[in-house]
Amino acid sequence: MKYAILGDIHSNLEALRAVLDDAGRQGVTHYASTGDLVGYNADPKACLQMVRSLDCKVVQGNHDYYAGYNESVELFTPLARKSIYWTRKQLSPFDRKYLRQLPLILDVESFTIVHSSLSNPQRWSYIFRKRAADASFRNQFNPVCFFGHTHVPLAFVKDKTIEKGLYETLHIRPGRQYLINVGSVGQPRDRNPKSIYAIYDLDEQTITLRRVEYEMKETQRKIRSAGLPFRNALRLASGR
Repeated sequence: MKYAILGDIHSNLEALRAVLDDAGRQGVTHYASTGDLVGYNADPKACLQMVRSLDCKVVQGNHDYYAGYNESVELFTPLARKSIYWTRKQLSPFDRKYLRQLPLILDVESFTIVHSSLSNPQRWSYIFRKRAADASFRNQFNPVCFFGHTHVPLAFVKDKTIEKGLYETLHIRPGRQYLINVGSVGQPRDRNPKSIYAIYDLDEQTITLRRVEYEMKETQRKIRSAGLPFRNALRLASGR
């Protein structure tokens, strides 16, 4: 059984299609998402429809939450704030209800998915450092947990101590805990503009990072045509 773990799709339809095509070629049989299906890019409705068609297991990200509810977004950056206001107008009541009803944490097979942290998922905290990872590990009951939010692929491994590092392929070892960021399908921020996702092979107990090229210029054209912040289009090319 192979799961494609999709992080931070952010309404990027071209990237999502490219990733799903690649996942199919890799023999993926199931899908899970660490949230933020919407925001920043120009195809929120189409991305929601595509994710739902996959029978994908999904948790709620902060952009999903604020697109689903009419709460204040004053704590967001100006780019994110404008994108949320625009996204709300594109979604149907059914779409927004779907986003509101997504869980913050979900156990899937023998692993867990969350958008931010297992310790305080509703506060949308970022995990970049070992201290933040340790707080999440204390609330982790499965050996493997996938998270998103930072858009940067990163692995924390806890044995007697916590190790942090980049990864391409991880072999899951008994007796250890793994907290894995799978990067972003729709807006990578690790200075590599290719779309990123991970494949978790439950039979082989391996996690493999995949990078996929997509029709970025079309995504950028749609952003400009929709009247979304121009910076949303520019940052895709730099992976930041």
